Amino acid sequence: MKRLHASYTSTTDLALFLLRVWFGLLLFVKHGLDKAMNFNHVSAHFADPFHIGSTPSLLLVLLAEAVCTLLVILGLWTRVAAAIIVINLAVAFGFAHRFQLFGARNGELAFAFLGAFLALCFSGAGRWSLDGIRGR
Repeated sequence: MKRLHASYTSTTDLALFLLRVWFGLLLFVKHGLDKAMNFNHVSAHFADPFHIGSTPSLLLVLLAEAVCTLLVILGLWTRVAAAIIVINLAVAFGFAHRFQLFGARNGELAFAFLGAFLALCFSGAGRWSLDGIRGR
């Protein structure tokens, strides 16, 4: 029975590691890094859903898509970082995609990211992470 439990735990930790790294890298490289590298150009045209200004809105998105994704990839403060990403993705899915999975607004990628990071909010990082090493 111990062997079965150890195997299950190891498989779960591998799955959480893959989920964190796979979706974290994709969100970071495709969205966070691009916005950070082109900050001045992007901020001039960035959406302002909360009426705080384009630059502050972009900074909040960069917090989620650049900083928090790196924390999730490393498995450090994973639940908090994933929650920030979930909030960002929920706003993007609602504001930019109008809650449409398919069609002209094409929100299925945001919806897929939302599901992956929501799962990490509930599960945490697993043992193969900095949180796991720290015993959290």
